[in-house]
Amino acid sequence: MHIKFKSHIHIMAKLISLKKGLDINISGSAPVGTPANVCPATCAVVPDDFKGIVPKMDVKEGDTVLVGTPLFHDKQFYDIKVVSPVAGTVKAIVRGERRKLERILIEPSQTPDECINLDAKCSSDPVKAQRLLLDSGIWAMIRQRPYGIVPRPGGLARDIFITAFDSAPLAPDHEAMLADSLPMIESAVKFLQPLTSGHIYIGVRPGSRIEAVKGAEVIAFEGPHPAGNAGVQICNVKPVNKGEQVWTLDLPTAVRLGGLVTTGKLSYDTIVAVTGCKIKQPKYIKTKIGADMASVVAGNIDGDEHIRLIAGNVLTGIPVGIDHFLRYPYSQVTAIPEGDDRTDFLGWASLSTEKMSVNHSFPGHFLKRPFCPDARINGGRRAMIMSGVYEKVLPMDIMPEYLIKACLAKNLDRMEQLGIYEIIPEDIALCEYVDPSKLELQKILQDGIDYIYNELS
Repeated sequence: MHIKFKSHIHIMAKLISLKKGLDINISGSAPVGTPANVCPATCAVVPDDFKGIVPKMDVKEGDTVLVGTPLFHDKQFYDIKVVSPVAGTVKAIVRGERRKLERILIEPSQTPDECINLDAKCSSDPVKAQRLLLDSGIWAMIRQRPYGIVPRPGGLARDIFITAFDSAPLAPDHEAMLADSLPMIESAVKFLQPLTSGHIYIGVRPGSRIEAVKGAEVIAFEGPHPAGNAGVQICNVKPVNKGEQVWTLDLPTAVRLGGLVTTGKLSYDTIVAVTGCKIKQPKYIKTKIGADMASVVAGNIDGDEHIRLIAGNVLTGIPVGIDHFLRYPYSQVTAIPEGDDRTDFLGWASLSTEKMSVNHSFPGHFLKRPFCPDARINGGRRAMIMSGVYEKVLPMDIMPEYLIKACLAKNLDRMEQLGIYEIIPEDIALCEYVDPSKLELQKILQDGIDYIYNELS
């Protein structure tokens, strides 16, 4: 990591240059433009998207809800609410094995933007500020380090980090799509100031329009993915230590909060990048949080082969079907070939120029053009190889190989020493991508985080 200073008029913004990481060049990026409005036929709220919450229902099938009506709350912390993103009728409450709450389906009404009344006055009182976040449901959009969960109410954050860009493959350009949002960001920062005993940091790309925000420190991050991850930014600015709590939120959430404070109206509209090499026309759309996939990709899937539809990006997204829904953080959909209906000459040893390669294994490594990868892992899972390849793509002061071994062994002391409080699964997604052992590193790390959280709670 190299830190230098970048001069602007009236400001001196810190520039952090990250050398480690990897940009995966996939075809099907969405060009920036005016997003098309898409009215979903159904919206869904999925409790699994809100880690750390044990849901207890507040509505039943057939109830009429407005934007902001609580759908469920946390069983232990009653004030944490997850609210309806749209006005309409609760169509179904879907449960799985052992009556696990899987999703709540809402059918939008003719006036899907009708919202509940909230006292959205900006307050210097942290109790009142937390109350508005909790009542509006925006609190459930914030994440806490350590553990990557929804924060527990009542305390103050050491620092708050707002990530203003996403560096993942085919990720949406939040700043370009929210070009006129600077007043909203400033309102959000002013509102959040009483909730931290430290600083509010905004992570941007070099050359960003967000050069100065009153009350916040703007830091530019230069380098490949995962430069846009909140965990990477925190680690390279002010790492999380045991007993500390840092909150993170992305730019759309900050703009949503700023809009609530400025206008007094709660909106759960979202701009989604519909991307991937199996999308006929990659584009941005404006829809509702939790919109059904059938509405999001209607008529835009290319070809008849087996497609993997992903809510999110190819590294950390959730595979879904056309009958499923947008998932948190609700800003990207990716479509790539599944690959199980393809046959390659020589299989994994093929010298095809259409194959991506991190190293020099395939000719495609030397071609600086977008590729169309499929979802195959091209090999079987095997014993963990201590090759040092993880460190090459992880710009954090962490030894990921040893941390993964500590998670597998459920060694609490070792996990703490190796930085478990600083990292969440999205931060090691690239390690999983380049892993010659084909291990499910994100799942292993999440299991380790869950274990240490349950043991120490």
